[in-house]
Amino acid sequence: MPIFRTEDHELAAAIGTLSSTNPFLEDRVRAERQVLGDEFVPGKRVWAVEANLLGDNPNLARLQARAEELVARARRRLVEQRRPRATELLLYEELALYVLFYRYEKRFYDHIVSTDDPRQGTMDLPSYREFSEDVEHFLGIDTLRRAEDLAPAHLFALFFQLRRAFHYIFRHILGGSMAAARVRAAVWESILTCDIRRYRRQLYDRMHETSTLVTGPSGTGKELVASAIGLSRYIPFDESAGAFTDDYRRTFHPLNLSALSPTLIESELFGHRKGAFTGAVADRTGHLDGKPASHTVFLDEIGEVDVSIQLKLLRVLQSREFHRPGDSAPRRFEGKIIAATNRCLAEEIGAGRFRSDLYYRLCSDIVTTPSLAEQIGGDPEELRNLISLVCRRAVGDDEHAPLTGEIFDWVIDNLGPTYPWPGNMRELSQCVQNLLIHRAYQPLDPIDRASPAERLARDLARGALSAQELLSRYCTMVYVETGSYSETARRLGLDRRTVRAKIDEKLLD
Repeated sequence: MPIFRTEDHELAAAIGTLSSTNPFLEDRVRAERQVLGDEFVPGKRVWAVEANLLGDNPNLARLQARAEELVARARRRLVEQRRPRATELLLYEELALYVLFYRYEKRFYDHIVSTDDPRQGTMDLPSYREFSEDVEHFLGIDTLRRAEDLAPAHLFALFFQLRRAFHYIFRHILGGSMAAARVRAAVWESILTCDIRRYRRQLYDRMHETSTLVTGPSGTGKELVASAIGLSRYIPFDESAGAFTDDYRRTFHPLNLSALSPTLIESELFGHRKGAFTGAVADRTGHLDGKPASHTVFLDEIGEVDVSIQLKLLRVLQSREFHRPGDSAPRRFEGKIIAATNRCLAEEIGAGRFRSDLYYRLCSDIVTTPSLAEQIGGDPEELRNLISLVCRRAVGDDEHAPLTGEIFDWVIDNLGPTYPWPGNMRELSQCVQNLLIHRAYQPLDPIDRASPAERLARDLARGALSAQELLSRYCTMVYVETGSYSETARRLGLDRRTVRAKIDEKLLD
């Protein structure tokens, strides 16, 4: 007798697919629909924080009820079987893991939220004893394999990590657009890879070996991406001590490199011995010194770093060892590196300002944050949703709705629905603050970086130049190319003094 009846087998397979699907893509919604059928409650294309629905998924309770009923029936049959098929055993394991996770995810979530805001009082983690008894109930059956990846302590650590990963990705990376969803999905994979089963079996304790590079325009939330990854690392649970081996809140170490001189960067990263240089009046421990595998060092603005520092970082990533200034003894770094930049590293490498070998050490995992214009994509409703989320943070739940309406109307009337938001989410937040305080916002005039020839062609197409302005601009354009009054006069058939009089000095800046 098989463990699953035909209809149960199909449902168990669908739940197995659901449990291994990236929660931030459309595949998740399709998997939920497949499991629930007519009971599925339609919603948005992707799972995202919305203005009036902070992430609650009405299908989760229905999914859990289906899974609980199914695993109970399957377990009864499994206990009666002496030689069940291997494929059914694997399907049962995935089903049991799904049920176990959702039995405890709410308690994991309450603990995470309470530690984010200690003023509310920190809630305890789920009882490990209760959890291990449930694991034994579902997975301690004699016919099942006794694999390390199904050990209660490992599953407890993994489930806590999964719930942290979803929480910090979901809350830190806002937006209901597909552009935002793809970033959330990429961050999920940066933490857990694209194969959650392989991660559970083998990769959970190796992800520190892979560096992550976060790229994207300024103001698009690269540090939020880095913190979501850093706060969601796997931390082992020590069964004998009844506690995790580290506090995840203390494992993320950000460092803004652009604010420091090369000497200070070296000291911050590697530390130094007393007397290593002028001003080194005491020994200093650097950010990289002694960090274990569960810790993450975030190097913001890596593109700003001097080439000599890049070489030392490269050696750390290659050997996991370094020497602090003034000290001959090697020191170890076992943690994970996340680096971020808004520069085009291909151009920086071409110009000799960034080492290609360091880039190839960083590029095994790349997450690119989209501009705000890409997120909105001309959709006023997505713009309204993002404004509402910013307003909620600014004034709280009671006042955000009317403020959202006021600010959205002002933006549409004064900036227009296609305003490019060059400062991205950072600019949108400041726009909301300005309108909240002054009922006015003045965007920064963008610097026109077009060449004189491009500006001349643009203004000619608009018919915006008088004859005298046209001559002046054309003389200026040719002078920029030649760098010589005489050559410009020769090319244009004008007197050298006329050329000199017509050149617009303001366009030469």
